[in-house]
Amino acid sequence: MTAAAVTLDAVGRVRAHAPKTLAGYRRFRSVIENDGALPKTLKHLFVAAAACVKGYPDMAERELRAAAAAGLDVELAGCAVAILASSRGEGAALRFESIYARVYPDNARIEAEERELVVAPGEAEQNFLSYFTTMPPSLGKLLDLVPVGGDAYYLMREGTLSGTALEPRHAELLLVTVLAADYSNWASVHMDGARRAGASEAEVAEAVLCAVPVAGLSAWVVGATAMDAGAK
Repeated sequence: MTAAAVTLDAVGRVRAHAPKTLAGYRRFRSVIENDGALPKTLKHLFVAAAACVKGYPDMAERELRAAAAAGLDVELAGCAVAILASSRGEGAALRFESIYARVYPDNARIEAEERELVVAPGEAEQNFLSYFTTMPPSLGKLLDLVPVGGDAYYLMREGTLSGTALEPRHAELLLVTVLAADYSNWASVHMDGARRAGASEAEVAEAVLCAVPVAGLSAWVVGATAMDAGAK
């Protein structure tokens, strides 16, 4: 049995000595493995993305294969590459890309010409104000000190949230899972973004729960705290 095929259920020591832990874990898994507020295809994708970020490629491949088996479209699955590039960098994105190419071998790789995009003066600032309402100090500093960096941040952020085949609310919720798995309070920013894009509280909660198999119970505690902070 490969590492990708092993689940916590298969560990005899857990079955023998931690039946309550296993029973609870199975209940968390049932949220992911069944359609609920979010479709199971997307929830498996969210877990796969978070597992890539945390350095668990075998788990990431298992989850992406489960998403594909449940019917996740190749284009939707591929959106995680761009989203991870923006949120967690090139390494995480390329790790996901390599797994994606194995899971969708027939049509995962495409050829495309590079396009130069022009950012108009003030375009990045207006985008930040539109999304955040007030200018975050970190982005104000970037615009003031390294304007080209401000344009770069705008392009990557906008490409992540509204430039993929995923609906904006689902792109935001993927980021919620990744950030909750990293125990980041910044999850609240993307929870608010998901709400503005039409996500329900149940969808936000399920996105947070997708982080639990990857990062344990603390992912829910941090995520639920961020839910409360963002909803105020």
